[in-house]
Amino acid sequence: MSVLDLCCGDGYFTAAVAKQVENGEVFGLDLDEQMLAAAESACAGLRNCSFLQGDAMDLHQLLPKPVDYCLMANTFHGVPEQTALAREIARVLKPGGLFAVVNWHARSREETPVLGQARGPRTELRMTPEQVRTVVEPAGFRQVDVITLPPYHYGALFRLRG
Repeated sequence: MSVLDLCCGDGYFTAAVAKQVENGEVFGLDLDEQMLAAAESACAGLRNCSFLQGDAMDLHQLLPKPVDYCLMANTFHGVPEQTALAREIARVLKPGGLFAVVNWHARSREETPVLGQARGPRTELRMTPEQVRTVVEPAGFRQVDVITLPPYHYGALFRLRG
């Protein structure tokens, strides 16, 4: 299996995915050089990880080959043109590929404390699973599942149509 960790940040999800798909290939992509350096450090010793720097809206130009699965954790809510990004993701997935969005529940920031501090994106940026479905499905996907990821997140899984 080949996986793209889109907007991989510090690479903690990238490393976890790479351990799950030992015989596969994992690409981490981020715009920020410092985050990519952190991701590379988090994946030290994992031979199936590659990292790319660039804008997610240019995926089809950056990714060396199509992937089976795209993970986007904790960043989709901040994308200015979400349906356009979902279309770009569709361009780099293999037929029937999967796109997973991990997001914060649409609760006020004050209701999602971590170690006593309000955490996560601003309240007005948070999206319900239905809002995510509404912007992702027009890009050629159909929702397969939504799961709760306690205490404050959910995962929405989409399959590329056709």
